[in-house]
Amino acid sequence: MPAPTGRVVGGTLMLTRHLPLPATEVWAALTEPARLEQWIGTWTGDPAEGQVMFTMTAEGEHAPAEQMTINVCEPPQRLVLVSRVGDDWWDLELELGAATDGGTLLTFKQPGIDPTAAESVGPGWEYYLDRLVASLTGGDVAAIDFDRDYYPAMSGHYRRLG
Repeated sequence: MPAPTGRVVGGTLMLTRHLPLPATEVWAALTEPARLEQWIGTWTGDPAEGQVMFTMTAEGEHAPAEQMTINVCEPPQRLVLVSRVGDDWWDLELELGAATDGGTLLTFKQPGIDPTAAESVGPGWEYYLDRLVASLTGGDVAAIDFDRDYYPAMSGHYRRLG
């Protein structure tokens, strides 16, 4: 069973993953449609226009399309997005840097997290980041089980952070 890694610092949910790959490979998995679909979802539209419509593929058939506004895109280091579904929105930040022992350190941030929401949101991001790692390292993405290993199993960790 995976252990929760997230923390909340100054109202920002933060999770990290070390990937034994160059930043360009990780960036491709975060931005290229075919690679992104392997672990989280698909997008349509033209990112050069500053927004795309994004659909999460592991959320079941009826997942709503989200408007993703691209505020910062600095390949292969930083991606800052705003996800909007209806009246709800989330700020999301992904930063890639050199890991101390080689490879790439991915830091995921969700600023402005409501502490009460962290107990459900945190396990969700743990799940998706573990799917990203599996997709990049030859693991079995389909074997990663949200209901068994992430939620509610990790909720207590995030509840204590709030």
